[in-house]
Amino acid sequence: MESRSGSHVCVLGDRGVSETDAVVLSMTPTDSELASSSVADALQRMGILAAGQDATMQRLTGGVSSDIWRVDLPGGSVCVKRALAQLRVAATWLAPIERSRHEWNWYRTVDERLPGLCPRPLARDPQTDTFAMEFLSPERYRLWKSELLAGRIDPAMGHAAGSTIGRIHAATADDTRLAAEFATDDCFYSIRLEPYLEATARAQPDVAVELMQLLRVTADTKLVLVHGDASPKNIMVGPQGPVILDAECAWYGDPAFDVAFCLNHLLLKCLLRSEDAALLADTYVRFVDAYRPLVTWEDADAVEARASRLIAGLLLARVDGKSPVEYITRDEQRAHVRRAAKGLLRQPETCLRGVLTRWREEIAS
Repeated sequence: MESRSGSHVCVLGDRGVSETDAVVLSMTPTDSELASSSVADALQRMGILAAGQDATMQRLTGGVSSDIWRVDLPGGSVCVKRALAQLRVAATWLAPIERSRHEWNWYRTVDERLPGLCPRPLARDPQTDTFAMEFLSPERYRLWKSELLAGRIDPAMGHAAGSTIGRIHAATADDTRLAAEFATDDCFYSIRLEPYLEATARAQPDVAVELMQLLRVTADTKLVLVHGDASPKNIMVGPQGPVILDAECAWYGDPAFDVAFCLNHLLLKCLLRSEDAALLADTYVRFVDAYRPLVTWEDADAVEARASRLIAGLLLARVDGKSPVEYITRDEQRAHVRRAAKGLLRQPETCLRGVLTRWREEIAS
């Protein structure tokens, strides 16, 4: 088709979204053409696509919060992203689209201070809250979540991920300029604290007091630049180490949130792959061992204590919050998660190894 501004765009189509808790969109060819035309226009305003230049566009799968496109140009491929106001989940989950600007700023900050730890940001179109970044070829970059789910578990990746997240935290700690730039409290509340902790408190009133206290402590802690969605689904295994994606939740806040968010997923995968529980536990420990020495902005024990409590809340959130994890499908699995999480909320651990020990005891029972 031809876009309004004259560039030629070939639409490869919409393949849906891969999360099983997502609502798969049904796009007519006209809808798809209009979306690709809008992307083409944004790319022209960014100076990436010239008028009349051919571009092949493919709408990528796997996300619930954004439209993501691969755009193949004569000079190579780029990735284009635009935030959605209503996330593609079954529950009503509205999120401010200005988070696209926060994500762009997170990429710029990390790329300037620690190049190679995130995709290289290329250009942004403020008119549509769309931005372009480096495209990571699947031949060279593998999704860590996919590796874990397939049983390809390398504990060294835990060390690399802990080091990567720790380096970003250390490089952005005690920075008043970044604290002002990423004062995104309202956005972080709407896409993280409310759907994960507050919604879970409504679903599980017997631990609502503990969950709401956890929410308040997290909201009030402002120490480093936080990614906010540092899970294996947003971490690529690259030839030079981890590369972190999807920083829509970027916030200057509590580093314990990133630590807990990642480790929470390693624990949950023990239920899915019980035969790999020992390897997953080793991956968890190596993450902690790599992260702790990088904590310079406060006592490392303090971060561990907050992260240990957050893991409990996030475990429960992944079965009773607005974004239940898609691979915990059986009632007995959910019961394990609820028992372990509620026990940790009522009798908190102060160290992350203690959380791991109690989790493994629960799933072995």
